[in-house]
Amino acid sequence: MDPFGSYKFAISARATDNQIRKKSQDGGIVSAAYIHGLESGLLDGVIVADKGEDFCAIPKVATTVDEVLSAAGTKYTTSPNLSVLKSAVREYGCDKVGFVGTPCQVQSIRKMLKYPIGYRHVPDKIALVMGIFCMENFPYNGLKTIIEEHCGIKMEDVAKTDIGKGKFWVYSKWGDVKTIKLKDTHPYEQHACHVCMDYTAELADISTGSVGSPDGWSTIFIRTAKGEAFYKAMEEAGVIEIKNIDDVKPGLGLVEKLANSKKENNGKERAHRKEIGLPLPY
Repeated sequence: MDPFGSYKFAISARATDNQIRKKSQDGGIVSAAYIHGLESGLLDGVIVADKGEDFCAIPKVATTVDEVLSAAGTKYTTSPNLSVLKSAVREYGCDKVGFVGTPCQVQSIRKMLKYPIGYRHVPDKIALVMGIFCMENFPYNGLKTIIEEHCGIKMEDVAKTDIGKGKFWVYSKWGDVKTIKLKDTHPYEQHACHVCMDYTAELADISTGSVGSPDGWSTIFIRTAKGEAFYKAMEEAGVIEIKNIDDVKPGLGLVEKLANSKKENNGKERAHRKEIGLPLPY
């Protein structure tokens, strides 16, 4: 079983800008890439999952550094980022769009690039596709139940959420920190996630996530020529600090373990659904 899909090389990295790291998740790689893209002209618009009312995720076209920083941080709930892709091109007039999404969203955008029905004049405007590691996601009401009923924090008071050390973490605006064991969040997962076989966003130009790297750093897979060119531009500009992935703990072994676990467990679910005649997405 191939855990990672095709990639050129993997590294561990973090943004060199303290402000980006403070506002972002883990090493702040997506925010650093977006901001570098906007400031260098490699991108002129980026699609983000912004923070809406009561910590819901709202897809948005960002064209400034402030908008990117305002939206920074993982939401752990669904954000239909593809829904604003045409708006980025046709309403904002962007010619070089950056996109970030979960593995399923990256698969969708690759299908759109290949069969652009309904997306006329859009595919050639996509300059970078970034993917984030994802085991599963939560619908908003599921996330709300976890945060309000299990952690005792109102959604309107949430400042940040995180996953690490086997727990789901909630940070309030008032300094409270509450946790719930990840195994206790499973009932609230989005059921559609259980047929997905992709943990590391295998079809992205660049994919990233915290797993495999030390706290405050991110693991990155550079997968395509476009992704490699963008990564080299970031490295030459000094916007990211890099470590050899073989020199960090826990390293790619943990990423491989989780990626294979997703493929094995969801492979069984797919086989079960096929056996009883339920449809599969691909």
